Amino acid sequence: MADLNYNHLRYFWAVAHDGNLTRTAATLNISQSALSVQIRKLEQRLGNDLFERRGRQLHLTEAGRIALDHADTIFAAGKDLLGTLSSTGEARQALRIGALATLSRNFQMSFLEPALGQDNVEIVLRSGSADELFLALEALNLDVVLTNQSAPRDNLTPFITHRIAEQKVGLIGNPKRLEGDQELDALLRDHPVILPSLGTSVRSGFDAVMERQGIRPIIAAEVDDMAMMRLLVREDAGLAVIPPIVVKDEIAAGKLLESTINLELTESFYAVTVKRKFPNLLLAMLVDRYSETNLS
Repeated sequence: MADLNYNHLRYFWAVAHDGNLTRTAATLNISQSALSVQIRKLEQRLGNDLFERRGRQLHLTEAGRIALDHADTIFAAGKDLLGTLSSTGEARQALRIGALATLSRNFQMSFLEPALGQDNVEIVLRSGSADELFLALEALNLDVVLTNQSAPRDNLTPFITHRIAEQKVGLIGNPKRLEGDQELDALLRDHPVILPSLGTSVRSGFDAVMERQGIRPIIAAEVDDMAMMRLLVREDAGLAVIPPIVVKDEIAAGKLLESTINLELTESFYAVTVKRKFPNLLLAMLVDRYSETNLS
């Protein structure tokens, strides 16, 4: 059986990451037809089509995604080999993380903390919408997506959702708003609230609490961005319904206070992955460590 031609594999790898045959050919300084021939030879050797055309765009087939996963590992190993054996470098491990744009920055930092500052670890952090991030994850351009919403799960979206943390949700605000012992209905009658947007699990839970207790809160703002909620509560726009981790620095400094009232609400945080033949061992360590710490 003939060995794999790694020149063919590298041509495929370049096209797969660029997504455009013409542009890749120009970058590699070869003709488009020659590049197509090299990829066809690889497809013949592997016995599977690696790309399918949709209009003018090339998209990886399932076999193409598997081949790209292997190619990423092979060429990353080659880069690490050069770094390891050079006099000035050493092997570096890349960790490609996608995070929901509206997700708490404090949560992201606490998840990444064990990997920060390590000389042999390179972290690539991207933010975006859930749809954008899950597409990138499925295409193997990300190792994990951090989110506060469970990923879709069916035969066409083979995501693996790891629940890695569950945070209590509280009423948080300026200490002057929370002086003394207060009942929930009295507190919300006198102070407006900053709420997550409709459709989120925290908002649905809060609305259910209000309905059960017959409370009509004064809504100061509805926000889908944790960073904006943090800013609004710091500016004393009202009481925020958020996990304390979002404003942990302000609480520690005494600028904000968490009410003693228990809303009996929680928010779950997830690390979403896809099944890979070559999983990122650093990612597995981070997920296991964070889960053990925050779900115990």
